[in-house]
Amino acid sequence: MYKISVIPGDGIGKEVMEATLDVLEAVDLDFDYEFADAGDEYEAVSGIPLPQETIDIVKDSQSCLFGAAGESAADVIVKMRQELDLYVNLRPVKSYPGTKSLFDNLDFVIVRENTEGMYIGLEEETEEGAIAKRVITRRASERISRFGFDYAVKTGRKTVTAVHKANVLKKTDGVFKDSFYKVAEEYPQLESNDFYVDATAMYFLTKPEMFDVIVTTNLFGDILSDEGAGLVGGLGLIPSANIGDKQGLFEPVHGSAPRHAGKGTANPAAMMLSAVLMLDYLNENEEARKMEKALVDTLAEGKVVTGDLGGNASTMAMASEVKNKLENL
Repeated sequence: MYKISVIPGDGIGKEVMEATLDVLEAVDLDFDYEFADAGDEYEAVSGIPLPQETIDIVKDSQSCLFGAAGESAADVIVKMRQELDLYVNLRPVKSYPGTKSLFDNLDFVIVRENTEGMYIGLEEETEEGAIAKRVITRRASERISRFGFDYAVKTGRKTVTAVHKANVLKKTDGVFKDSFYKVAEEYPQLESNDFYVDATAMYFLTKPEMFDVIVTTNLFGDILSDEGAGLVGGLGLIPSANIGDKQGLFEPVHGSAPRHAGKGTANPAAMMLSAVLMLDYLNENEEARKMEKALVDTLAEGKVVTGDLGGNASTMAMASEVKNKLENL
């Protein structure tokens, strides 16, 4: 029995969460769900977007499924990353059949440092405008690099690439680059290299198949992750994992999409793939592969999929199709 905290959140987060929990019923595992509140809708009635009770519920669970937060996202998900020390943001970029992927052979992951960089919020106004501070530490750089190399070993990948801008940000990205190569020495069986972030953005468009595991800082990882999503059909197909030493939180990256909320037509694929990442995190790899296959088969057939995937099915109809396929595996 796995104790899983569930935060549906706002907008389509609730809808894709319902669909994903329906599919998880067909997984050959037992889950004990504890639901918690966070986001715009909760803030409207309580005055705060993220109560301490929710943080405590997540801390007491083995894993967390998170739907989406709206305008309060920075006060919810960023705060949870800090509070729970979820220092890894793992974003797979993978081509699936039946989608609008620009390439049919992509399968790489972006390992983004989650706790520092530009997103620590140290900003101040000046007479001329404003100043933001960027914090890069050796400790954080080494542990995110080590996660990237460990992930490569665990998943049978061959190359780990650091992405930075050390030619301009000589101090901060100098620390990151040096820390990366220090850790790389512990993994002689893997190839390690590095690229500037601007060159990486170009390579994503010209030869993205060259990448395997990318390790980078917070802001660069955020931007590159969304560019990666564009390569494989959009945010509706991109899951993510926020991982620390004690907890894992899994969420789609598409946000609450308020314009589409309440229509029952949201694509649940990213949330389902986030649940697949959760299963891998729990070391239930066989069940993870089954759930992923059920979704991939549904996408490939293209018969019972949502409008953005070329079909006309509702969110729950697509979930039922994936669930049926999973039950028959």
